[in-house]
Amino acid sequence: MSALHFPFGERLPETGTVLEVAPGVRWVRMPLPFALDHINLWLLRDRLDGREGWAIVDCGVATDATRAAWEAIFASALDGLPVLRVIVTHLHPDHVGLADWLTRRWSEDGRECELWMSATDWFGARLYSAAGSGIDSGAAVRLFARHGRTEPALAPDARGRGRYYPTLVPAVPTSVRRLMDGQELDIGGVTWRCIVGYGHAPEHISLHAEASGVMISGDMVLPRISTNVSVTSSEPLANPLRLYLESIARLRVLPPQTLVLPSHGRPFVGLQQRIGELEAHHAARLAEVLAACADAPHTAADLLPVLFRRQLDAQQVNFAMGEAIAHLNYLVARGDLCASTDGDGVIRFRLAR
Repeated sequence: MSALHFPFGERLPETGTVLEVAPGVRWVRMPLPFALDHINLWLLRDRLDGREGWAIVDCGVATDATRAAWEAIFASALDGLPVLRVIVTHLHPDHVGLADWLTRRWSEDGRECELWMSATDWFGARLYSAAGSGIDSGAAVRLFARHGRTEPALAPDARGRGRYYPTLVPAVPTSVRRLMDGQELDIGGVTWRCIVGYGHAPEHISLHAEASGVMISGDMVLPRISTNVSVTSSEPLANPLRLYLESIARLRVLPPQTLVLPSHGRPFVGLQQRIGELEAHHAARLAEVLAACADAPHTAADLLPVLFRRQLDAQQVNFAMGEAIAHLNYLVARGDLCASTDGDGVIRFRLAR
């Protein structure tokens, strides 16, 4: 197993520039208007239908700053070649936000620049973007209230998140080239295999080029932070943590020297070590939840200080609530905890034995 290390050290591509990380693979870094302030995007040298050009992997959010950064790259970093297709790993706004703009920007008469994406995430992105005011944010408020987050001052923030998605993803292409697990893509003469992952998004697609020793991991494996794994109001009894842990475990079969290109953080080598760290992280959090519930019944809101030892802003509390519920649902499914709704309508979790 290779020790986790960063082959490019502290080097980062400046906004509007690229850094080559492997033959025909260029790293783009775009700003984000969140606490997590950047996303890594990728340019792959491509050949499609007899044309030479580039494939873009992931898009950034729909802001003027991101569009301007892309235009700078188009002017200076594509070697005078066009973008032939746009590949999106999953439906979150920082990944799909500018897909519609990019595909339109590079389509010509008779030569469409198409979106390539899993069908599940494409349908989800279309739904959330087209909803105008977003998904039913009131359902999120009700879910969090049932799990103990009842502070009136915080509810408007959860409702406001209904406008979050369509603001950052104003449109999604009306057609898609569907990506599926195990599918092989010929991108510029290099075979990239699609690897599906669950738990973070409905049908997340990572890409692995065995011959090049490179994997574009999207958000499934990040080098320094743990991927958000949350329960949402649309599937309140889901067990996304089990799906996520099973998904990353399947990545262990990749060669130890694989260069991992994550969506956040720096490219790294040491995939197996990082998977072990993520598994240990969640095992420790699960043990802490069990210990807390052994002392007294707890709601998900009660457990936020147990799972998150830093100060959280209102937006981060929403993500944290989803993660707390995910850990609780995992332990219920495993038989360690049981859930009951008390007289106040709030769900509390107790040891099952």
